[in-house]
Amino acid sequence: MKKFLNQAEDFIPEMLEGIYLAHPDKFRFVKGDLHCLATARPVPGKVGIVTGGGSGHLPLFLGYVGKGMLDGCAIGDVFQSPSPEQILAVTQAVDGGAGVLYLYGNYNGDIFNFDMAAEMADLESDIRTSTVVAADDSAGALPSGNATTRRGVAGIFLVYKCAGASAARMDDLDTVQRIAQKAGDRVRTLGVALSPCIVPRIGKPGFHIGDNEMEIGMGIHGESGIRRGPQLSAKNIAEEMMSWLIADSPCQQGDEVAVLINGLGATPLEELYLMYRHVHQILAQSSIRVFRVWVGEFATAMEMTGMSISLMPVDDELKALLNAQADTPMFRQFPA
Repeated sequence: MKKFLNQAEDFIPEMLEGIYLAHPDKFRFVKGDLHCLATARPVPGKVGIVTGGGSGHLPLFLGYVGKGMLDGCAIGDVFQSPSPEQILAVTQAVDGGAGVLYLYGNYNGDIFNFDMAAEMADLESDIRTSTVVAADDSAGALPSGNATTRRGVAGIFLVYKCAGASAARMDDLDTVQRIAQKAGDRVRTLGVALSPCIVPRIGKPGFHIGDNEMEIGMGIHGESGIRRGPQLSAKNIAEEMMSWLIADSPCQQGDEVAVLINGLGATPLEELYLMYRHVHQILAQSSIRVFRVWVGEFATAMEMTGMSISLMPVDDELKALLNAQADTPMFRQFPA
């Protein structure tokens, strides 16, 4: 294991301390707990949006706390859920009187802890909460279309963007929840991994991929994917992934889509743009128009080599929200 660290058990608190030191005008921690991150600039009367999940995925989750996006984040250890108490502390810190939306990925630990936090927020602080669970991973698709097996992966960024823009224009909680659910229902993501990642406390790869292998559909924690086999050319990888994605996505010929090309931690931008070239060509051949594209690292898995593709068909309502301004320490967008 070759990483910039001191003691493995100090990796997360030292990382969090660095984030607060780097962005004192953007972030604050509450209840004396570095894992409980809230915006330094709360807006009274605005719906608060709280997310959470394990560390190891920056800029996901906490990197999107800021203007036009999220208001708070409860962060766990590497690939571990935050506690209900930590989620509650963040909820109390960001509540501006208009209620709080919980928006997080489809993982059992997160669901259990956010549900507990919602009950505590109601009983202890009389805070109204609503929940949207992002489940965009096409690798979890079943013939029945049941979303409960879909993991929440990089496509949650597009849901954050829409919900955050809705809250920023002072929509009420029911509207923000509706928009988040609408975006979440539309987005689909599929990833491919070329190499594993290492959790600092463990000190070795959590799984093995051969030097000449790839795995399509692998999750951001190393969960099993759709298939493993010899590594193909970029063109053939893109064709296989897009064939699966388009079949699973609600997008149709003639639709416009938002596209997210996401690196998993160790994939150069050059390769991500090369992959987008193929994605763009395949969409054009399928008579699907690109509304807007984001290319970069949006949801990583430590130093995993790989990438994911997210597609979300858009209408006028979602276009306006996706084009809205956002200003966070790890994502900035000027209004279109």
